[in-house]
Amino acid sequence: MDNFFDDLKIKLKENGYKLTTQRRVILDVILENQGKHLSPEEIYDSVRDKYPEIGLATIYRTLQLFEQLNIIYKLNFNDGCGRYELSSTSNDHRHHHLVCLNCNKVIEVELDLLDNLESEIEKQKNFKIMDHNVKFFGYCKDCR
Repeated sequence: MDNFFDDLKIKLKENGYKLTTQRRVILDVILENQGKHLSPEEIYDSVRDKYPEIGLATIYRTLQLFEQLNIIYKLNFNDGCGRYELSSTSNDHRHHHLVCLNCNKVIEVELDLLDNLESEIEKQKNFKIMDHNVKFFGYCKDCR
């Protein structure tokens, strides 16, 4: 984990920023909730438990900065708010998501069967695909 924060400090410094206490606490909350796809308001609620004087505007500005620096990735599950997860540290594609239309639960799917489709698209359309994002909407086992 210390290597992660060391790398983050370097990335921030290279772009003219510091790892402030507020940024560290926000990132801690995201790390502690990996796989939960938190909204800014949910992040704010968790951060306030540790750092009560923080404001919601600071959360939004920090999330925007982290997204701009490719530290986090903003997701849209068609529920009216952005949700966040850590960006992949490798050059692999992002994982896919199953979104329940009833309870809005989001389930991550690590399986990626689109490599052959990407190759075919690249050949046919002379287009270099760098990434893709797939969401499946339906009903989880609890809502069926």
